[in-house]
Amino acid sequence: MLYELWQNFIHNLFKPLLLFFYFGFLIPILKVRFEFPYVIYQGLTMYLLVAIGWQGGEELAKVKPADIDNIAGFVVLGFALNVLVGALTYVLLRYLTSLRRVDRAAVAGYYGSDSAGTFATCVAVLTGLRIAFDAYMPVLLAFMEIPGCLVALYLVARLRHRGMDEAGFMPDEDGYTAPVAVGPEVAEQQERAPGADDLERGIEEELELSLEKQEHPEWYGDNPRRNKAPLMSGAILREVFLNPGLILLVGGIAIGFIGALQGQKVVHDQNELFVAAFQGALCLFLLEMGMTASRKLRDLKLAGSGFIVFGLLAPNVFALLGIVGAYCYANLTDTHFQPGTYVLFAVLCSSASYITLPAVQRLGIPEASPTLPLAAALGLTFSYTVTLGIPLYIEMNRALAQWFPAS
Repeated sequence: MLYELWQNFIHNLFKPLLLFFYFGFLIPILKVRFEFPYVIYQGLTMYLLVAIGWQGGEELAKVKPADIDNIAGFVVLGFALNVLVGALTYVLLRYLTSLRRVDRAAVAGYYGSDSAGTFATCVAVLTGLRIAFDAYMPVLLAFMEIPGCLVALYLVARLRHRGMDEAGFMPDEDGYTAPVAVGPEVAEQQERAPGADDLERGIEEELELSLEKQEHPEWYGDNPRRNKAPLMSGAILREVFLNPGLILLVGGIAIGFIGALQGQKVVHDQNELFVAAFQGALCLFLLEMGMTASRKLRDLKLAGSGFIVFGLLAPNVFALLGIVGAYCYANLTDTHFQPGTYVLFAVLCSSASYITLPAVQRLGIPEASPTLPLAAALGLTFSYTVTLGIPLYIEMNRALAQWFPAS
């Protein structure tokens, strides 16, 4: 059995889809002078989100009304598990790394959410292997993106309540600056005549903002400032519940669902775009993501070996938690899940966000490092999951299926 598992695992590693990721990963290493056009990356991301939603909505129209309660319960389970994943991430990083608590909170948010790119890759792999999965999984993708945002904001609110300074240091951390109480006249004088240190700090912040905006222009709108917004402000709530990625996904689900209710003749032409072209668009997306992931590895130099160990091994723990949780739910509720559903659920539990959380962090947690969470989410976890993780989770599910009675 172990030999068969190993052969299946190796066979799944060299699908053309994953070879595009390997290819993209090598481009920065070989120092090839090539930049993937950002506008094309935006277009591919938009297409994949709408296509995932469209396919899910189309299949969702075929779900029987009697199954809606079980689907809703599964969504609640996914939401709760991602909250647990975020909390576990914060605790594990405490023992594995020497990161500041605010950075641990930010990373916990990334891992408490999910990744649409990883989900799309898993869908394509399962389709290529002809492993069936339930049609409503894109609904879980939408809902399981939210817990990480809430976990990160809650943890940071606690840190601020316990005395975190403006730079993100706690009273017991090196670098902490105690607040200085000054009278109104002194404060007014300081505000009118900033010193050299203030000017130097302002120049450094503007330089950092300029570099960050060049690397991630999608984080900035008409007012590209990193001013800290109050927790649960209108701006943050919009990023959590009305961010472009979530809206495109939900919109695709709604349109596919309404279109499919009118019959296959109505949605036939759109299927040529959103279904037939999906694999090709995903190959180009993974080419770009491979390049980005390769470059993000540079940001891990100062994070320490424990952080790298976490980014590579923790997803397996979270995936196992997701598969076991799904099997327990299926048996307790007498629900039948397709084999691929367990794998997709494992991916939703183990992947880390790299689209929604950076925007939420910019607005609500500017004290945290903007590079470390992305280095872990993209450079480590995304790279690991789309190459080794998905084949491993497929074999993990096949092994665990023998321990649970058929639901």
